[in-house]
Amino acid sequence: MSVCPAMDWRPSELKFHYTVHTSLDVVEEKISTAGKAMAEQRELYLGLLYPTEDYKVYGYVTNSKVKFVIVVDSSNTSLRDNEIRSMFRKLHNSFTDVMCNPFYNPGDPIQSSVSQMP
Repeated sequence: MSVCPAMDWRPSELKFHYTVHTSLDVVEEKISTAGKAMAEQRELYLGLLYPTEDYKVYGYVTNSKVKFVIVVDSSNTSLRDNEIRSMFRKLHNSFTDVMCNPFYNPGDPIQSSVSQMP
């Protein structure tokens, strides 16, 4: 008897998965409400998307519609909005560097030996 990997998830993992997917819906909603005139002047940083009792989810969308989401523990009150914005900017720059690398194969996982996030 085999068990489906999706059925093997713990409730906290499912809750986290749900939170991220819900925040992606908020990203799509924010993108669609911005008019075509705003698209050129659009702020890439979308701010706080989806706060829950456990997590705060922040969003960022590049000009080419690549979406980045950062999930922070709600108990972490030391992070300010400008620090989150700076993290997204650095992440966007790193992502751009990887995509411009002629040795990168699209679809391969992006891994960094320099900084591993827990």
